[in-house]
Amino acid sequence: MYPLDNIDAAIFDMDGTLAHNMPLHWQAFAVFIDKYQLQIPGPAVAASLSGKRNREIMPILFERALDAAAIEAYSEEKEAIYRELIADLQPVGGLDTLLDTLVARGVKLAVATSAPRSNVAPMFAQLGLVSRFPVVVLGEEVPNSKPAPDIFLEAARRLGVAPARCVVFEDAYAGIAAAKAAGMRCIALATTHTPDELRTNAMPDLIIPDFTAVVV
Repeated sequence: MYPLDNIDAAIFDMDGTLAHNMPLHWQAFAVFIDKYQLQIPGPAVAASLSGKRNREIMPILFERALDAAAIEAYSEEKEAIYRELIADLQPVGGLDTLLDTLVARGVKLAVATSAPRSNVAPMFAQLGLVSRFPVVVLGEEVPNSKPAPDIFLEAARRLGVAPARCVVFEDAYAGIAAAKAAGMRCIALATTHTPDELRTNAMPDLIIPDFTAVVV
């Protein structure tokens, strides 16, 4: 169990953190890649893309520059495939209890996600999280994507909490780096990567299997 004290805000990534859904994203990408006969990224490249925005992912997949209209069209096509796959998705274990306890203790909550806007409402509805997070910051709303700290700093700003008083829950290498660059504590969930991979490739303050390992 890991105690959370001396914090005023908890900021959660969405994909791979609130739900173990990254395999569904890879499945959607596989369908998309097959349709356009693209090269399947190797494990290292695929890992580096986790936590990034589609505007950065699509040119890498197509191995060429794409204009904004093409990126938007391709991105929505891939995300539409993904949204068809989430019907049975469940939140990561212990999430509801943790959120209830944080709220009872006056800890402010936010989500900071690189996911497109069109995915957020369906995900929240499927996971029973509608109205649970007063602040939601999207990657498209900040200048630089993870691993830059922009999205977490913006979440802290909207919450009115100093970065040093925030804890971030993340699953991706880029997200962990972004949280640390923001001057925040970071707890990594071993949902997308194994504990050994997280220890080797990122520097979280703690690695947990799910939210039942957190005490507040």
